[in-house]
Amino acid sequence: MRSAMSADRWVFGYGSLMWRPGFDWAERRPAILQGRRRAFCIYSVHHRGTPERPGLVLGLTPGGSVRGVAYRVTADLWPEVQAYLREREQPTETYVEAEVTVRLDAGERAPCLTFLSDRRHPQWAGSLSLEAQARLIAGASGLSGLNIVYLRDLVAHLRDAGIRDRSMERLLVRATELGREEGMEPGSCV
Repeated sequence: MRSAMSADRWVFGYGSLMWRPGFDWAERRPAILQGRRRAFCIYSVHHRGTPERPGLVLGLTPGGSVRGVAYRVTADLWPEVQAYLREREQPTETYVEAEVTVRLDAGERAPCLTFLSDRRHPQWAGSLSLEAQARLIAGASGLSGLNIVYLRDLVAHLRDAGIRDRSMERLLVRATELGREEGMEPGSCV
């Protein structure tokens, strides 16, 4: 049995993969990735914005650490899961597929597939100020809906998982204020 589990693979999620993985998994564990942080660092011109009014989506950018979820996927399902993740996470190739090592909740380490922000991609927004991020998020909308809903979902799901990401919480407060100023009804976005 040990040899079968050693062929299993892990996937690290730090955003919507945490609450909506979309694939079958054998085990789900809290995990921390050192050296990367969760950030709204990628312009969205389809799902959460348009070319005329881009929004922002999450990525992993260098620095700090990020709490997320690691999923263990059995070896027999791995090819299907990997194909699904590539299709889901790389429609515009703004992410780079990478293997990282995370620390699981009991302290052991596991190599995981994750998707890092491609800093050479034209949609790379970089390190925008909180104000610039909030302005983009407050008024953007795309195929998947309002950008602020994506941020609200993130903060709510992180809280449900016992994760306090103060930078995301501050961003939500400011984007909500700006949304009200622009006439967006925050209550209707949830």
